Amino acid sequence: MVDRRRFIEISGASLTAAFLSACDSMGPAGAKKFLAYAEKKNEGVERFLLRHTSMDHARKSAKIAGRAFPSYFISDTMPMWDTATDGEWTLQVDGAVKKPVRLTLDQLAALPRRSQVVNHYCVEGWNAVAKWTGTRMSDLARLVQPTSDAQYVDFASFDSDYHESWDMESALHPQTLIAYAMDGRWLGVNHGAPARLHSPVKLGYKNTKYLVRITFMSERNGGYWSDRGYEWFAGT
Repeated sequence: MVDRRRFIEISGASLTAAFLSACDSMGPAGAKKFLAYAEKKNEGVERFLLRHTSMDHARKSAKIAGRAFPSYFISDTMPMWDTATDGEWTLQVDGAVKKPVRLTLDQLAALPRRSQVVNHYCVEGWNAVAKWTGTRMSDLARLVQPTSDAQYVDFASFDSDYHESWDMESALHPQTLIAYAMDGRWLGVNHGAPARLHSPVKLGYKNTKYLVRITFMSERNGGYWSDRGYEWFAGT
């Protein structure tokens, strides 16, 4: 039986093959239209397969990656919040909500807490296991009360201009966390301190690190990698 991730890979490969066979006659403009069409079709397949009812569980035999867990950032040097120059770190939650808030790290950590050992899936094909601790996005949403027109959520970083927007359903999945601890310790700067987004329902590049702002929106607004040709939905 083909599992859902392999099915998506096969679907993507089929669309890519169709693109390669047609690109000579279509030209750049046609290629752009085709890729947009392909992404829309892939997103439809992913939404149908995922349905946001399943939960990710790392295999019992899987080992915590620990120091082997890869890290990345887009700034010239590793982003680090400097309280001496930047003041106290806070997380702004606003947009299409009734009660916008600005939370300190202590206030964020005082919200209902969840820990989970789950997979982290990378678009490059590898996955790693870690224990994440934080507050569910669904609990944060209950706090700020999104308005009826809120359909998307944008997660912005202090790592240069990095951000990614999500569909609301994925953002409110039970395993989508605003994480401030990893493997039983406060989040390190190499993995997005003071807080980051993490969920096994999205590929790694959608999980914004060095988080400073969460904005609920009526329309989606792309993202750092999404605007560079990577799939916007990027479900696992």
